[in-house]
Amino acid sequence: MAAVVVVIPVGWAIAGDLVPEIPPAKGEHCVEPTDVMRRHHMDFILHQRDETMHRGIRTEKFELEECLGCHVRKGPDGEYPRYPSPKHFCNSCHSYAAVHIDCFSCHNDVPPEEESEDSDSSDGGSAE
Repeated sequence: MAAVVVVIPVGWAIAGDLVPEIPPAKGEHCVEPTDVMRRHHMDFILHQRDETMHRGIRTEKFELEECLGCHVRKGPDGEYPRYPSPKHFCNSCHSYAAVHIDCFSCHNDVPPEEESEDSDSSDGGSAE
């Protein structure tokens, strides 16, 4: 009688525990399918930046404010998490992927209509 031994690398066995915890969005669906946004959101954001900054064309579809308005949700304490927090929608994946972004050195990291008047640029930006 022959025995079969299956060896699963330890990394595979626990990989499910290592994926980022992505906070749910407010809307029913995003402006593009989830798999497209996960792979190409930065391309969309950079294209939006170029259209706005270089051509003066403003649209809402890929506007950072629109992304934040849907994806950055208040925590149990009633406050929006700031970008340095692992609970911030953007940081949850960027930290996981070891990606450094500088968007929030200039832009707001919370939805603008909810930003308190006493916030300052040292905790995530204050200009949009």
